[in-house]
Amino acid sequence: MRPVHVAVSFGVVALFATATARAETKVELKGVHICCGQCVRAVAGIVKSVDGASAKCDQKAKTVTITAADDETARKAIAALAKGGFHGTTDNKDLAMKAEEGVPSGKVKSVKVSEIHNCCPACCRDIKAVLKKVDGVTKDTARPRATTFEVSGDFDAAELVKALNEAGFHAKVK
Repeated sequence: MRPVHVAVSFGVVALFATATARAETKVELKGVHICCGQCVRAVAGIVKSVDGASAKCDQKAKTVTITAADDETARKAIAALAKGGFHGTTDNKDLAMKAEEGVPSGKVKSVKVSEIHNCCPACCRDIKAVLKKVDGVTKDTARPRATTFEVSGDFDAAELVKALNEAGFHAKVK
């Protein structure tokens, strides 16, 4: 009978150790552009592609909650969302979406925006609304489903990126 108790004890200890080692990380990204079911499916697919991560979207609240095996997996999921053209903010500075690098400094006449999420006419409408609010932007070539377009005028590229990010879009700008 004693060997059974020992085996059960080891089993309980192993179960506890496994549960402790698998502490989940949850992070909520706020202000993410998820205007339609296609946006929601895109977010879910992007995060699911990161081993050990999943996402739950609240379209009305514009939030994405990432559940990951650990902090590093959560960082990978956040980076994947940025690469997929989505942007959001979090209260966790260690698990924040990184700012896009390589943005031209100061005023520019034209930039190429790429890798932005733009799955439908509603996404494009929202992108165009953001562009119109950036001081000095006079023209854009954004079209629904196009993830690359040109923006022209006499504007600050960093302000353009900031405005897109605040609207829940992440993009490369060159």
